[in-house]
Amino acid sequence: MSWLPLSFGAPMVLWGLLALPVIWWLLRFTPPKPQTEVFPPLKILARVLKREETPQQSPWWLTLLRLLMAALIVAALAEPVFNPRERLPAEGAALALVIDNDWASAADWGQRVATAERLIADASSNDVPVIIAFTAEKPNAEIGPFDAATALDRLRAAKPRPIPTDRPAVYARVAATLESLPGASVAVLADGLAAEGDEAAFNTLLSKNAARVVWAASDRPGLIGLTGADNQVDGFELTAIRAPGDPAPAQVTAGAFDDKGRRIADATLTFSPGESTATGTMAVPFELRNDFASIALDGQRQAGAVRVLDESSKRRRVGLLSQAEADQAQPLLSPLYYIRRALQPFADLAEPSSADLAEAIPQLLDQKPAMIVMADVGTIPQQVRQRLVDWVDNGGTLVRFAGSRLVAAGNDDDLLPVRLRTGERSLGGALSWTTPQPVTDFPKTGPFADLAPPAEVTVSRQVLAEPTPDIVERSWATLADGTPLVTGMKKGKGTLVLFHVTPEATWSNLPISGSFVEMLRRIVQLSRNQGAAVANAEAAAASLAPYRMISADGRLVPPTPDARPLVPGAGPLPVTFENPPGLYGSDTGVVAHNLLNAESSLAPLVRPQITVPVTTIQYAFDESHNLKGPLVAAALLLMVLDTLAVFWMGGLFSRRPRRAGTAAATTAALLIALGAVVGHIDIARAEDAKSGDAKPGDERAIEDISKTRIGYVQTGDRSVDSISQAGLEGLTRFLIEKTALEPGAPARVDISRDQLAFYPLIYWPIDPAAPMPSQAAIARVDAYMQQGGTVLFDTRDQFATGIGAEQASPATERLRDILGNLNVPALEPVPEDHVLTKSFYILPEFPGRFAGGPLWVAASLEASNTENRPVRTGDGVSPIMITANDFAGAWAVDENGDPLLPTVPSDPMQRIYALRAGVNIMMYMLTGNYKSDQVHVPVLLERLGQ
Repeated sequence: MSWLPLSFGAPMVLWGLLALPVIWWLLRFTPPKPQTEVFPPLKILARVLKREETPQQSPWWLTLLRLLMAALIVAALAEPVFNPRERLPAEGAALALVIDNDWASAADWGQRVATAERLIADASSNDVPVIIAFTAEKPNAEIGPFDAATALDRLRAAKPRPIPTDRPAVYARVAATLESLPGASVAVLADGLAAEGDEAAFNTLLSKNAARVVWAASDRPGLIGLTGADNQVDGFELTAIRAPGDPAPAQVTAGAFDDKGRRIADATLTFSPGESTATGTMAVPFELRNDFASIALDGQRQAGAVRVLDESSKRRRVGLLSQAEADQAQPLLSPLYYIRRALQPFADLAEPSSADLAEAIPQLLDQKPAMIVMADVGTIPQQVRQRLVDWVDNGGTLVRFAGSRLVAAGNDDDLLPVRLRTGERSLGGALSWTTPQPVTDFPKTGPFADLAPPAEVTVSRQVLAEPTPDIVERSWATLADGTPLVTGMKKGKGTLVLFHVTPEATWSNLPISGSFVEMLRRIVQLSRNQGAAVANAEAAAASLAPYRMISADGRLVPPTPDARPLVPGAGPLPVTFENPPGLYGSDTGVVAHNLLNAESSLAPLVRPQITVPVTTIQYAFDESHNLKGPLVAAALLLMVLDTLAVFWMGGLFSRRPRRAGTAAATTAALLIALGAVVGHIDIARAEDAKSGDAKPGDERAIEDISKTRIGYVQTGDRSVDSISQAGLEGLTRFLIEKTALEPGAPARVDISRDQLAFYPLIYWPIDPAAPMPSQAAIARVDAYMQQGGTVLFDTRDQFATGIGAEQASPATERLRDILGNLNVPALEPVPEDHVLTKSFYILPEFPGRFAGGPLWVAASLEASNTENRPVRTGDGVSPIMITANDFAGAWAVDENGDPLLPTVPSDPMQRIYALRAGVNIMMYMLTGNYKSDQVHVPVLLERLGQ
């Protein structure tokens, strides 16, 4: 029985409300009020006989109170429920719960569990056994039937897995179990994504022995997965997918993280209306890309939105090969000398141990390089030639340099980008009319398009390419006469490149120019690593131990006990229960095993055609509330009020003295009853208050003054406040490690309410988006500064033009508005002889996350006389400090003590100097300017006659 959001479990009890008129009639009568009189007895008897009265009814308000108490008891016995949920068809011979617990269910797993709990509760009320199966568990996992309590325990012990579902196998096991339980109810709690074999799986599950079906659908936004993260020339090219057919545009941000979990780059991917694929480029320098350990999509807490990276996405491996013997006496004449010097800063170089090409080429290919450089290598041995061609077709980059051996070997259509003329061309010399040719502008279609042509480079000898229709497209660099200097072409997935000069400075001075380094660098960026390098074939076939796994919610976690070693093979390996996504290997090298690949798609699951009755529900938490307890508590409270009213009417609370024992017993009984009722009504709230961190004002004050604490102003922006707290925690750690001071935890300060005098220093990050403080709050800050406190204002914008500049940042403008209401003294940048420069460390400057901005303090009385101000401002300290260098950003650390934000510029010592600046500021605040007195030591000793 229900009315709107209220229902009753025992509605027949409500007929008891008809008895309220009878109760009202009975409550109208009440015994006469007892009277107490003193002697003489005759007067008492006379007055009693004269004034004896019997009340006909009780007061109306007492009658109403008792009627309301009776109504509450009747309503409570009817078991009322507010916002009742619909009872689900969990009946028949059994209830079969089939739940998807794969990676796609991680985002709303709590709602799925709550939905399944309601189904099990309904099955328990109907005394129906429960079959519970998960589609992303071990194939031999027990599925029941269980009683309701056991099924509930197994449900709460389950968790989402970072793997796809295996519906065909699990549904077949459930269908086999239902053969002995005809007429069962089947509840399908799916993840909303289609998978291979779904149609056959649903036919197997629902075609037999299913009397009714509960179909749970999700109303959450569609999933977004990351299917590609390729390290290209200009940056990391990212590819994300979503379910097709969504008419709304969408935008998602991807973040790149290093091996310590620090975010170092961002990119935005945009889905057009109706599009299921979005791409974006994380344009960061090549060196920074080598620090990427993983890439994740913001707001997508599931394994499909994370990709881990291995060495194949990082620094390139380059193999070097030459047939010429190295001359130890003249290393500059070695064909590989300038190539090594050019590639060492940004590539891992590998060279074979044998000079024989038949052995050297396989040795290089076994190391799976991204690029192979051949310096004047002639004919490739036939037994290894096809393997080299296959390596290029599969994505390898082969770079060849001309020379006498290459000229003698002739053309090779599979391993050269162009056909060559016989012989070589000589430019200049005593018997030649030609002169050495310079390099002209690089073609706009080649990889060197944005490089300036080297004016100092000339070519005296070269090998010429046969003129073909596509020679212009394949020319990456040309000479002034139009002949190609560098040619290249795509072959399969790989690239062929030919330098038409030698790698040493004999045919040209290109190898000793800076342009040579940049040209090789661009070619390296065009290449792609072919996988993890292994020492031999036996190692390649060996298994890789689990190293770091991706959890279902997208976090990197240690390997689970169920994870097994990964056996590398050809092509992408499937993600299974024993091989979940993550990194496999060891500290020396890992292989990435990601959930989604370039061929993955996110197709929505379509409900199959079902002939039996179907009930569709949504994943949601149970929002129903049983009102029986609150109603009983309210009735008890009214009973206590009724008791107090009766005692009052009986004269218990009159001014006449009572017997001490009776009054004490009555008072104790009332207190016990009242305590029981209040505890019953709000016991949960009392427990919360007991465990909370709220403290009375006196306790807060005692805590604030028991230890030295640094305060920071609460701006209302969670990101700004969290950085302030983390920054002051980092400074506190540094103070404990380096000084004798042991400060307490940083305190968040509300300048409009909190007591400011407890903190020697208050850090105030200026946020232009925060509301302007009230005049009362600014007055409290002004009083705090006048009474000896110091406020460190940080605009975090590194303004270089000074506070008084006409054009300033929004943070500086907000600071001006705040300072305009304060009694601020004259300011000056910290001079070289100021106490702050030597209060603990000797510091010439005060950097933060940024460097270069000055630290402003109160100016000395004789600021213009630099020779007559050693003590600076007497024995006081500056009541105000202003910086733009973002001190808190440089001090901020996480729970492990690792920095949260990078410094600009990225210099590890800048963070150390920032922490030392914080120590100097704290020492200055706590000790004043005693360090300035050291300059007077010679004078004092002279006066003492020593």
